[in-house]
Amino acid sequence: MRSNWKRELPLHAMLLPAVVLLFLFHYVPMLGNVMAFQHFIPAKGFFRSEWVGFDNFRYLILLPDTLQALLNTVYIAFMKIVAGLVVPIAVALLLNEVRAGLLKRGIQTLIYLPHFLSWIILGGILIDMLSPSTGIVGQLLQGLGVKPIFFLGDNDWFPFTLVVSNEWKEFGFGTIVYLAALAGINPMLYEAALIDGAGRWKQTIHVTLPSMLPIIVLMSTLSMGQILNAGFEQVFTLYSPQVYESGDILDTFVYRLGVVDAQYSVATAVGLFKSLVSFVFVSLSYGLAYRFAGYRIF
Repeated sequence: MRSNWKRELPLHAMLLPAVVLLFLFHYVPMLGNVMAFQHFIPAKGFFRSEWVGFDNFRYLILLPDTLQALLNTVYIAFMKIVAGLVVPIAVALLLNEVRAGLLKRGIQTLIYLPHFLSWIILGGILIDMLSPSTGIVGQLLQGLGVKPIFFLGDNDWFPFTLVVSNEWKEFGFGTIVYLAALAGINPMLYEAALIDGAGRWKQTIHVTLPSMLPIIVLMSTLSMGQILNAGFEQVFTLYSPQVYESGDILDTFVYRLGVVDAQYSVATAVGLFKSLVSFVFVSLSYGLAYRFAGYRIF
């Protein structure tokens, strides 16, 4: 026992900086949630500001923009979750069929590159590309005889523009995760399926997808925690007042309440509500994953 402790002590010491940073930047800021139950005044701080109970939540419910922001968040986040599962799985399955190693690695690199770019950079690129007058997409539509669409200024198109652009940025990362899962499948399963007369499509249905099920369930479970996180950086970079109706989400709503209007307590109430709902979704999805797929994280 003592020898094990001596052997494991350096490993625990290596974890210490990460644990300290996690505590400082994730747990200590949670103390600020008390502002949701106060009439917070920065000059007075947490300890001298007046306690108002659930008044901030009642005020929040009465705000006309709250329900719209909540519906937009769930709608956009749900589409992102579905696209974030379907597209990487499909691309990973297609890449798995590529036998030329150099071509396969080249495609992986190209689709993974946007993941490293910030939304400030990508936002500038998208604003230029999607401009109805000078953008390359608008000119292409004009060349095809179609009236240019203002993707970033039309309430009907803006949510789908968010989903497609987010998937363009992030699907490369998800593809690598599923490719790693594909690499761990026992080749003997394919040989047995081939002997039974299964073609590539049958092998995919009866061998590949069932073998990928644990990682698919894991990614689905984790993504449910993001049901109220539609991507602040992306939306804040791309939206404008003319698409508030379809593009304003809880995070941008909190930004306007807390930073622009200095309503710190109400903004904290929105953030706390969002965190509680996300926690419920994560717990529910984990329970369903264990009940129907037998999957457990611990």
